[in-house]
Parts: sequence; structure tokens; C-alpha cells
Amino acid sequence: MAEQFGVYRCEICGNVVSVVEPHPPELVCCGQAMTLLKAKTKEMEGEEKHVPVVQVEGNKVVVKIGSIPHPMEEKHFIELIQLFAKGKLIAEARLYPGQKPEATFLVEDASGLKAREYCNVHGLWG
Repeated sequence: MAEQFGVYRCEICGNVVSVVEPHPPELVCCGQAMTLLKAKTKEMEGEEKHVPVVQVEGNKVVVKIGSIPHPMEEKHFIELIQLFAKGKLIAEARLYPGQKPEATFLVEDASGLKAREYCNVHGLWG
């Protein structure tokens, strides 16, 4: 069964799926099971351009990717930013080449927020 809030990638075509509600059976693409991605962390090489930085101003939350802005080029960009509160996905934003590597969300409660992002070249970070 797919893991709730799991991000899966097809090793053949590169298709990426974010699971909102888990349902059996396993996720399959191109005739084989998709790979569950594990989020990389601050301790890994490349973190300065990949680890989400969460800034809270009242009920406005800005998630910027990296302490150094991440490239947003046609072949290398941030595709997805997700915001979690108390272990639940509360918001997400799709990004495209040419945009800033950040997203702004409005929330009712800004306590316990965590963010993660998916880079089309370097994978899932959080």
C-alpha cells in the first residue's frame, strides 16, 4: 500500500506522484512498482540550495527553498513545495521554470509547521 503523504518516483519515465490518501495496491508506473523517496536533510551535500526555509508573519507563511536561491531553469527546478502542520499536509504549491523558488500560504495556525520540496534533479528535501 502507498504511504500517506509519500512521494513516489518511476525509475523508468521519471513520473512523480504525491499520495494524499493511501489505498492498496502499490503504485505502479511503466509496469513496475514506483520508488518511495526519502527526504534528504540539512546534513547532506547541496543543502544550501535545497532545504526549505519557513518564515512566519502572522497567518502568512513563506517557504523559500535554500539559504542560496535554487535555480529555476528548464532542466533543473523545484517542482513542488508542501507545507505540513502536526503531521498533516495542509498546503502545497506547484512551481515551474522561471518562477521564484518559493511559495506563500495563508494558515489559521502557524504552530508546528514543516515544509519539504521536490527538486526534479536532486529529489525530495525536507
